[in-house]
Amino acid sequence: MRFITANLNGIRSAATKGFFDWLPQQQADAVGVQEVKAQHEHVDQIFCSPGGLKGHFHYAQKKGYSGVGLYTRDEPSDIITGIGVHEFDDEGRYIEKRFDKPGRKLSLISCYFPSGSSGEDRQQAKFRFLAAIYPHLMALKGQREFILVGDINIAHKEADLKNWKGNLKNSGFLPEERAWVTQLIDPAQGGLVDVYRQLQPDTTDACYTWWSNRGQAYAKNVGWRLDYHFATPQLAALARRESIYKDQKFSDHAPLTIDYDFKL
Repeated sequence: MRFITANLNGIRSAATKGFFDWLPQQQADAVGVQEVKAQHEHVDQIFCSPGGLKGHFHYAQKKGYSGVGLYTRDEPSDIITGIGVHEFDDEGRYIEKRFDKPGRKLSLISCYFPSGSSGEDRQQAKFRFLAAIYPHLMALKGQREFILVGDINIAHKEADLKNWKGNLKNSGFLPEERAWVTQLIDPAQGGLVDVYRQLQPDTTDACYTWWSNRGQAYAKNVGWRLDYHFATPQLAALARRESIYKDQKFSDHAPLTIDYDFKL
């Protein structure tokens, strides 16, 4: 199964930059998108079925804001939107497709974590989101296998951003945020797996998936790793290959692809 995650920074904008021309060539089985920044009337019949994939979406109530989608080749047995917290469900941040069969419960999730970079109010909202989604994922882990993909707006380690020394007090690299990821992937605590780092444990600036539009960050590869695959251990063990696509620029993020050795 090939699973791609991509923050589009506007589905209509990404379309004009060739995302939906590129996507069918990837032969993906599942694609999680974030920051759709659109409503049903902008997406329906236009961006719903690229390359034989079927998309479902969780839109924000606020127009032109947030929103996530999940495309899959196979039909799900169930679709869940939101985590049961109105503050964040109104912002369209979580969609889960379940592919349950006798003897197997499996979910794929596309999720967009809040950014706190615009000010203290949004940073506090980000902390509230982290506090809410952690027990949600732990409860899910107790019931089924899953892979969550998305833009989590956190660079976990110093190796995950170019200018880590200059960002120690900035949203996205705060100690509390990084500790949250550590807890999530600690085998003795959250027990999930950062799949990219499982496949690529070495420090390298090839890991970045986001670059600021300021200055020449992209040209100089002054980037951050903000886009992740988090998986339950059983599914993470089936991850075989990873790639970050940088030949074309569809948004300020690059698509992250991971191939898993199982079928839906």
